[in-house]
Amino acid sequence: MNFFDKIVDRAVKNKKTIVLPEGFDRRIIEAASMIGKLGFANICILGNFFEIKKSAGNLDISAAKIIDHLKDNCRFDLYSNMFYEMRKSKGVTKEQVREIMKNPLYFGAMMVKSKDVDGMVAGASNSTADTLRCALQTVKTAPETKFFSTCTVLVMPDKNFGDEGVCIFTDTAMYETPTPDELAQIGISAAKFIKALNNSEPKVAFLSYSTNGSAKSGSTKKVIDAIKIAKKIDADIIMDGEIQFDAAVIPAIAKTKFPRCKVPGNANVFVFPDLNSANIGCKIAERFGKAELYGPVSQGLASPINDLSRGCTPKDIAGMVAITAVQASNN
Repeated sequence: MNFFDKIVDRAVKNKKTIVLPEGFDRRIIEAASMIGKLGFANICILGNFFEIKKSAGNLDISAAKIIDHLKDNCRFDLYSNMFYEMRKSKGVTKEQVREIMKNPLYFGAMMVKSKDVDGMVAGASNSTADTLRCALQTVKTAPETKFFSTCTVLVMPDKNFGDEGVCIFTDTAMYETPTPDELAQIGISAAKFIKALNNSEPKVAFLSYSTNGSAKSGSTKKVIDAIKIAKKIDADIIMDGEIQFDAAVIPAIAKTKFPRCKVPGNANVFVFPDLNSANIGCKIAERFGKAELYGPVSQGLASPINDLSRGCTPKDIAGMVAITAVQASNN
């Protein structure tokens, strides 16, 4: 059973309701049709009913609920009032809030905040920055979470990597230059995520251009400090660093470069030192390594709101809906 089928199977067992706010995007409609056939989530699509039906054509989206948020006066007023109370200290007026709520991203996020749905998937037509900003302004972080971060799920065709091909790259969307403390928290969040998502034993590699002190600089020191902090926070998680990517994925190289490494060539969570390298690493894995990518996935929100690549396919969207449903089940 491949990763997509495994996640769908888990989502089916505890069916959740997920809102897709970008109903104007044909890929969203195709994904909703696919999800309806597989039956692993209840779907709400935001947008004009007749335009969505016209766009669907012969596609069966009868299992999805279409909500025109601009005509849903009861919820529009409720969410606007709620959002105003949440943001009035920032100087936002009631008139501004009503304009904001016309944006389906915010209406969908307030559906999550109000527990009318269990999660949201967006980003097919919106930027990552817009999607994550909306999430942080509405559902916010979970009470026990120090801060919010993101990761990307990679499914490699070579099952020798990660956990039968499943790996986590982090942080892939949020922190451009994380501090050692932030890097430590990012690694711990990703470790918890892969365990909840894939029932995997986390093996966390804190990446660098240096392995076990082979080079010394401010950037390597940051990674070394981060792993020390992470081990103090949760000593039960298997993790090590600083380590180069090849030593983290190839046992023979790890044996040569880092003989006492706790993740000797078998890491499944990769903590990148900055956003530049994490984003570049994801794109290389996708294009050269033919990996399937899901994400960025939120880590630490009170309820799951997840992002899509604007180059996503309907199957990518369906996969992210399944991941979001599994996250909602673990909340």
